Amino acid sequence: MSNSGHITFSDGAAAFAVLGANDRHLSEFAKAFDCKIMSRGGKVEFVGKDASLAQKALGQLKYLFEQGGQITPTEVRFCINRVLKGEDTPFAADTIMVTAKGRHIRPKTDGQARYVAAIAANDVVFGIGPAGTGKTYLATVMAAAALRKKRVERIILTRPAVEADEHLGFLPGDLQEKVDPYLRPLYDALQDIFGLELYQKFIARGIIEIAPLAYMRGRTLSDAFIILDEAQNTTAKQMKMFLTRPGFNSKMVITGDLTQTDLPKNTPGGLKTACEVLRGVKGIAVCDLTGEDVVRSPLVGRIIAAYDAYEGRNKEA
Repeated sequence: MSNSGHITFSDGAAAFAVLGANDRHLSEFAKAFDCKIMSRGGKVEFVGKDASLAQKALGQLKYLFEQGGQITPTEVRFCINRVLKGEDTPFAADTIMVTAKGRHIRPKTDGQARYVAAIAANDVVFGIGPAGTGKTYLATVMAAAALRKKRVERIILTRPAVEADEHLGFLPGDLQEKVDPYLRPLYDALQDIFGLELYQKFIARGIIEIAPLAYMRGRTLSDAFIILDEAQNTTAKQMKMFLTRPGFNSKMVITGDLTQTDLPKNTPGGLKTACEVLRGVKGIAVCDLTGEDVVRSPLVGRIIAAYDAYEGRNKEA
């Protein structure tokens, strides 16, 4: 006798939000599970070998929606993968903050949830992982939330620009114009969170400061939430300089992808060295995000997996 199960939605709006237009999210269930899927009038039925697994996955997806989450293909794949790995408990994460457009921002994977919790609990956090894992965006959201709750007085965003040694002189324009292209991801995140008008006010008042890493030298940064992005392009000397900048009531998040360094060959990487030296030190956390935490297109996850496999074969050779 075939296994069977079902999920019922309270109304059509909930079913539409979870299942997508024309039940398009169910196509992912059909690919992942060996069972027939039938959707009729707010009720989804599963019949076949994997019916119970498919029911659990859709139940987790429905729970995410009921907790205020927006259901996208990312959430669909995440819930399916959790069940396939034997995770029976629905994923739950609190909203970090609500954007100017009313969007609730919360972690979307277990790794992201651990990363956010580490930022809340520690003074210095390293977020290490591939592109698309939300390292920079979530750090920026946590900074914005701290500013909104008046836990800090300002946000400072910095990044190595152009080269590890930050040779900006050949670029046209003033300092801001030279740095802008390299800090665009940080600008975009803050504008998304605060809205353009409030973001511009904060920039004008110096509440949000964005500068190349070289301009951190000699400063003491108190009552601030400081984010160093693209830290894989720092030298060991630069990283040590940066890590000694905090004053009282400051929090630091350092993000980077160790597989995408632009440092010259044989130059010791500041991010890798710092993680090795500081892992386990009280008040410091190192969070390793993986391909499972990628929240962009599934193609990004497959590209990362393919490169990891390729590099693994080369090391063995």
